[in-house]
Amino acid sequence: MAKIKPSKGAPYARILGVGGYRPTRVVPNEVILETIESSDEWIRSRSGIETRHWASDEETVAAMSLEASGKAIADAGISAEQIGGVIVSTVSHFKQTPAVATEIADKLGTARAAAFDISAGCAGFGYGLTLAKGMIVEGSAEYVLVIGVERLSDLTDLEDRATAFLFGDGAGAVVVGPAQEPAIGPTVWGSEGDKSETIKQTVPWTDYRDGTVEKFPAITQEGQAVFRWAVFEMAKVAQQALDAAGISVDDLDVFIPHQANVRIIDSMVKTLKLPEHVTVARDIRTTGNTSAASIPLAMERLLATGEAKSGDTALVIGFGAGLVYAATVVTLP
Repeated sequence: MAKIKPSKGAPYARILGVGGYRPTRVVPNEVILETIESSDEWIRSRSGIETRHWASDEETVAAMSLEASGKAIADAGISAEQIGGVIVSTVSHFKQTPAVATEIADKLGTARAAAFDISAGCAGFGYGLTLAKGMIVEGSAEYVLVIGVERLSDLTDLEDRATAFLFGDGAGAVVVGPAQEPAIGPTVWGSEGDKSETIKQTVPWTDYRDGTVEKFPAITQEGQAVFRWAVFEMAKVAQQALDAAGISVDDLDVFIPHQANVRIIDSMVKTLKLPEHVTVARDIRTTGNTSAASIPLAMERLLATGEAKSGDTALVIGFGAGLVYAATVVTLP
């Protein structure tokens, strides 16, 4: 029996660079109030959102990804030709095939990088990061580009009072590469498919195609059920990620949760008993909920503003439709 040669990858992996892109159009709550009965005060108190960004026709999923990726590659100090894998997490690329990752890989100028899309909702960045880490340690790529990108304005029902104000558009990207010491901890991830009805697309595309429904499909959710799950269950997952990394909350410098809702973020901070010195991302206030893009966008902004710095230890956790989740501890680039 022949013996398969073992893979020779890097001993560890780390995030080397980060980049983000927010569409030029800024949409205040007043615009949302044109189609739902509510108030600016209610939206801010329920979600923390003041403004969000909506993409133009030119700001496609691919175009936004290319902008964010270019920044991440430059930040990492490498060239696009060195990228061996491109992983895109999105639920708002409307071509079933080919994967938008293949277009991005080509336009960036990679040397025929492996490229694929994943659908893991708001946990998609964590899923992509975990896959990238595995590729680098396994040896199938030296550098992997992980992108979270959404045009959720295309999937927003502006007459749905529960969700019309939530969603925004944007792209965030990171370059993951080799490291000589641990810089991406073990991932705690999973799914609870029995709760999949709490966040979902209203109807299948086929219902719209066949004329069964006239309204274009949108994302809807059961707000209270999602809130309870995120606050109580995801705090447990976050703690498990800390335990898996062998650190405590006192060792943390930064907390970057999925930007779903400020009330969820604040409740998790309280449940986890985070010390006051820990910087907490609240990018949702001016970016909205951008699903898979929210964690890298928040990370990029914290580093750009100096609220976080290179080498900081950060806990990241994403959670959403599925219901799926992924949490890990990382060293910031």
